[in-house]
Amino acid sequence: MRALLDPAPALASLAARAVPGVEVVDVAAATVHRLVDLGAGPVPVTAHLTAAGVEIRVDGPAAPGSADRLAARWFGLADDLAAVHDALGADPVVGPLLAARPHLRVPGHPDGFEAAVQAVLTQQVSLRAGRTTGGRLAAAHGRPHPSGLVAFPRPEDVAAVDPLALQAVLRVPHARARAVHALALACTQGLTLDPGAPAAEVRAALLAVPGIGPWTADVVALRALGDRDAFPSGDLVLRRALGVPTVRDVADAGRAWAPWRAFAATHLWSSVAYPD
Repeated sequence: MRALLDPAPALASLAARAVPGVEVVDVAAATVHRLVDLGAGPVPVTAHLTAAGVEIRVDGPAAPGSADRLAARWFGLADDLAAVHDALGADPVVGPLLAARPHLRVPGHPDGFEAAVQAVLTQQVSLRAGRTTGGRLAAAHGRPHPSGLVAFPRPEDVAAVDPLALQAVLRVPHARARAVHALALACTQGLTLDPGAPAAEVRAALLAVPGIGPWTADVVALRALGDRDAFPSGDLVLRRALGVPTVRDVADAGRAWAPWRAFAATHLWSSVAYPD
């Protein structure tokens, strides 16, 4: 799918979050390799990122147009960046970041449940620790594929595991394992974590899950739902990027960027985590 893109920070972000065994990111080759369910079960896909857009290669059955829809969901290629620049270009904080990286897009995720679980697993820990824990979950309860990749566990796979057994696999505090289990159970009971799902309703449902707080709910809205006004004001990196001491300060700053706060967050994150 052709659309102007800044591939370097996108690849760096993907590499920092890639779950071992589930997703393989080759920054030098500018590729991401993983299994994606395109309607007929998981198939291997490879995304090649360039400044001109993303080419998706599917090694299996795929419905017409599914590769472009995946690229749009995964890499934000359907967004109108001109509208974002019109709205935020003159802002004293975000405007210079937009000017420096005019084609930076908001990353999504091919699997909303995986994105949500990983958000839970990175609560109060590093991205490296979260992806390691996600790798343990995938190795124990994912679905191996002939390609050598593992499909991330489905909600029903995780919901069927005893919470204490899940804690033993994840090697995390009981509250975090319970949150993953409760999230999986909620998804088996109708919670949908896909683009187009009503963001306010999903956020309320997530906040009702024991162990899930505002930061996690906002990250899920941004990465899984594609909510372009999602803004994880409790994020430590955003606090550092803005040079402010409290969550309230971050939230106050974000009000100026609605309804494009997800773009503001992405630019602020990238300015700190991937400055080059």
